[in-house]
Amino acid sequence: MYSFTPTEEQQMLLDAVKRYADGDSRPAAREAEEKTQLPPELIEKGWELGVLQASIPEEYGGFGDYSALTGVLAAEGLAYGDLAVALGVMTPNLFALPLLLAGSEEQKKTYLPPVIEMEWKAYTAALIEPAFDFDPLELKTTASRAGNEITLSGEKIYVPYAADAEMIMVYANLDGKTQGFIVPGDAEGLTVGEQQKTLGIHAYPLYSLTLEDVKIAADQQLNGPEGHSLEKIQASWQIALASLAVGVAQAAYQYAIDYAKDREVFGVKVAQKQAIAFMLAEMGTDIEATRLLAWEAAWMLDEGKEEAYKHAYLAYSGAVDMVMMVTDRAVQILGGHGYIREHPVELWMRNGRGFAAFTGLAMV
Repeated sequence: MYSFTPTEEQQMLLDAVKRYADGDSRPAAREAEEKTQLPPELIEKGWELGVLQASIPEEYGGFGDYSALTGVLAAEGLAYGDLAVALGVMTPNLFALPLLLAGSEEQKKTYLPPVIEMEWKAYTAALIEPAFDFDPLELKTTASRAGNEITLSGEKIYVPYAADAEMIMVYANLDGKTQGFIVPGDAEGLTVGEQQKTLGIHAYPLYSLTLEDVKIAADQQLNGPEGHSLEKIQASWQIALASLAVGVAQAAYQYAIDYAKDREVFGVKVAQKQAIAFMLAEMGTDIEATRLLAWEAAWMLDEGKEEAYKHAYLAYSGAVDMVMMVTDRAVQILGGHGYIREHPVELWMRNGRGFAAFTGLAMV
């Protein structure tokens, strides 16, 4: 059985994440949103918390062992501060963790140390495609092998930091199977579009990406010519997003409670209105349920249990509905104040709407 009590190391990390979320991330969120830019010094400070580094073994440049459970705890704390900042700090996970989970030994020794042993740099991934029926298991982007060379062609959207990318983990369809490919950010045939405009997470730089006969060596396929299973990578995407959704929802929930306790309408505190009290109770219940689903899925993933993949999907699918409901009700509880930018609940609602489309944008 898993424990609900963090280890001493986990608690130290969570305390550091909370200080960062409260003291750095949350205060900077609104200005970053308005300027559509994440301050590099803010991301660097979050990177120095060592969340990813603690999941990478020493032989690859880190100082710990992989733990999805530690990752989801940290992701929730980061998103409680601000979702765009959390995604920014966690962007190198998108490149490093697939290598750790599915890469060959040679690939881990070659590509992981440069990510871990220096300041934050734009190591990223390209999964999502501009298709209404987008399915990570049936990608339109293609990979073809000829001798010792692989050619990639297709279009991607929502590629974080693509304009500055050192390396990109590009996912493509090879013989009917989704595979990851290690592609340099300056590869010939790789074209980065303009920064995309989205409903939320304005500060997080997302780009379209076009691959026109991009050629890489065959050994740059994740795990080499043998290929890899996507199951563990996909489960990591799902529990990461579930935990980030919990963090956003928790922020909105707590803000709504504080507002309702303080605000008076006709001489009565808003929190004393029965309809509001019921709404808050349902919000809190759904947050806790989703949190436990994410924790359980992460624990199962760490333990190598086959059910982890099902539970990761359940956590994510539940989180998509939960975060939208909670953030929407937070706006309702604030009434007219919920719709203006003086309060952050409108930002959390816009960010919450995106989780249904964020597949592959986070990993733990």
